[in-house]
Amino acid sequence: MWLKQEKSLVDGLAALARMSKEVLNSSEASRHFRRSRSPRRCSFATVCACGVLLVGAGLIALAIQSASETGRGPEPASLPQLLQVIPSSVAGIPFERLNLLCAIGLCATNRPDLNECAATLRSWAKQVQSETQRHQYRYDRNPTEFENSPGFYRMLMLSVVLAEDYGVHYDPQRRAGPAASRIDDGFFNDPASVFVHGLLGPERKGTCSSLPVLYVALGRHLGYPLKLVTTKGHLFVRWEGAGERFNIEATGHGLNRFDDEYYRHWPFDLSPGEEEAEGYLKSLTPAEELAVFLSIRGMCLRDQGRLPEAAESFAAAARLAPACHGYRKMLASLETDLSKQSLKTGARTARN
Repeated sequence: MWLKQEKSLVDGLAALARMSKEVLNSSEASRHFRRSRSPRRCSFATVCACGVLLVGAGLIALAIQSASETGRGPEPASLPQLLQVIPSSVAGIPFERLNLLCAIGLCATNRPDLNECAATLRSWAKQVQSETQRHQYRYDRNPTEFENSPGFYRMLMLSVVLAEDYGVHYDPQRRAGPAASRIDDGFFNDPASVFVHGLLGPERKGTCSSLPVLYVALGRHLGYPLKLVTTKGHLFVRWEGAGERFNIEATGHGLNRFDDEYYRHWPFDLSPGEEEAEGYLKSLTPAEELAVFLSIRGMCLRDQGRLPEAAESFAAAARLAPACHGYRKMLASLETDLSKQSLKTGARTARN
């Protein structure tokens, strides 16, 4: 269908060009006589013809764009719709939408509003762009202040705007050190602290599960080559493109750059085997990014005691990122817990 639409639109553009040529040819005689009196003045027919051609070309371009968007189809509006998308098509869905759809249904209150969150991100991106341009003279005057890195300068400005203009901050109740971290420490019991809508809402608070997501979402709105990266128990941001590659730690005070070796030991020591088995320290593909968000959803559901739904989330994550062993391990653990629950329920029913 799209090919037929494109062919008809191209044919229309060709017909419009022929019509404009005919109008120009019909005014050739009048231009010949006017040339001696006003050699630099375009004829009225010429102006009209050019105007018709430009307006027509603009309308056809808009029609082609509309047809292209129609061919892509609507963006998924729910998690079930999202999970029906084939992995290779995930890249066509806005990054922040992937995250927000995974947060829907986790909490009766503070449900993410997709349209409102998208509008907030667009507004914040404009502010970051404005401030980055306004302070560009500082980089131009003394690039060594920003490690001679245009990318680092841009990310530093993004960080400053988020902190100073919008009050974005790490949730102090979840700033426990690695030594205090446990699988049952309640880190995932508040979805707003681990998904990006908590940062876009009135409290503006988040964690290492959501702050890097906000940085990547805003950066991609601005055309920055940002990637999401995992290490053991942590997410961070990577600038990878435009002649630069560096990691960005978005959860501390200010903005920091660390090499890959740093994340092999923080927040937890990472063995070479774990790095290989889990795909740590690699820039994630869009499908792998979605898998991360589904795993966060699964942990929230697990903390809420909704084990069947948690298992479904980890199963979906494992399908999207089959090379990550951790998703399969968590799925197996949840299935074991569900089996034990079923046995206990069966035993109680038998006694009654």
